[in-house]
Amino acid sequence: MTNHTSIEDVPLNGFHQLLSVRTGGGWVLDGYVLSIIGVAMVQLAAALGLSGFWQGMVAASALIGIFAGGFLGGVLTGRFGRRKLFFVGPAIFVVCSLAQFWADSGLALFILRFIIGIGVGFEYPVAGSLLVEFMPRKHRGPRLAMLTILWFAGAALAYVVGNLILGSGQADAWRLVLASPAVIGVLLLLVRIGTPESPRWLLSKGRNTEAEAVIKKVYGAGFSLRNLPEQPLEKKVSVLDLLHSGYGRRMLFVAVFWSCSVIPVFAVYAFAPTVLQALNLKGAWASFGSVAITLLFVVGCVIATRLINVIGRRCMLIHSFLWSGLALLGLAFFSHGSEVVVLVLFGAYAVFIGGAQVLQLVYPNELFPTEIRSAAVGMGASLSRIGAAVGTWLVPISLQSIGIGNTMFAAAGVTMLGLLVAMALAPETRSLSLQEAASLGH
Repeated sequence: MTNHTSIEDVPLNGFHQLLSVRTGGGWVLDGYVLSIIGVAMVQLAAALGLSGFWQGMVAASALIGIFAGGFLGGVLTGRFGRRKLFFVGPAIFVVCSLAQFWADSGLALFILRFIIGIGVGFEYPVAGSLLVEFMPRKHRGPRLAMLTILWFAGAALAYVVGNLILGSGQADAWRLVLASPAVIGVLLLLVRIGTPESPRWLLSKGRNTEAEAVIKKVYGAGFSLRNLPEQPLEKKVSVLDLLHSGYGRRMLFVAVFWSCSVIPVFAVYAFAPTVLQALNLKGAWASFGSVAITLLFVVGCVIATRLINVIGRRCMLIHSFLWSGLALLGLAFFSHGSEVVVLVLFGAYAVFIGGAQVLQLVYPNELFPTEIRSAAVGMGASLSRIGAAVGTWLVPISLQSIGIGNTMFAAAGVTMLGLLVAMALAPETRSLSLQEAASLGH
């Protein structure tokens, strides 16, 4: 029996739930593998005799790898399909995490973690494209937003598991800490076996018969290409279209808002104890503050995930930048205030920036057609990580040279730039089909 329901409007089925696990697992692993270096850094630096320079290089190497991997993964995913590239990231994590067990120098760790960063960079365009191209429109935003929450869950898991391993008292326990992501990587490879290719990508390559076979397998024998509200574009687009015309404007929006949302977050997240100490929070206050802020980042992302279909993308982004920016301005003005005031303002920032955080994956996956979607996501991830790396590197220098108050003013300025860009360029894609959202005419 023929079904006339668009696959954009079908209810969630078992395949959608499994795909959420398959993609979400990648984000748990990304958060874990990027955060685990912080757990092991003190011990490995002492064991290998790393200078301050090499500690910084090892810490930043994965971010540099993401820059390369985002571009490369985006282009390759667009050319060879989502399914083939879906296994590259986890395979890299397994091999390079195990290899870290035998690393004997800062250079070896830098190279291995740079390659791990490339694997993380691949996950952005591959996992996001697969998820968005199968997910019904009503669930598209919340499921993409969920990936950000899972990243924080992976980061938290890294601190728990890493500290348990270090607490075991084994000699060179840091080596086991750095190798531990391989376990999650193997599990992820296994759960991703059997993932089908995106029918939208197959259709964009003229492989209509294969696309229809995937649709019937996923949605049932009554479905066909007629139920897919997407047709190949009349005018072919390429990666170069991300640099000019209408899609160039959208790429500019994605790159700037993504950068403005991650620069202060990465800086705060990487140096939370240092920043809190500069804000006169010491001892138990600093320890409590670091944990509380991490939890509030997650709370902000959870709230944003629940609201994304209620208030819409544009409204959420504008309010996220506005209120988080005001919280940072408050920290700048009250940088020598009481512990309670500092923690309340910091907590407000962590909660309110959640909207911009979850939209980092929603907007780039919705605003570009299938032919260039993965490349756009990869480029956005790469460009934002330049800002994140520079911002993180500048924090200790800024604290020393211009002080905590002016450092908070700088962070607020970055956030307010995001607000201006959102007000000028942010479109609304709620309730649109994926093709409508990617169309320059909407």
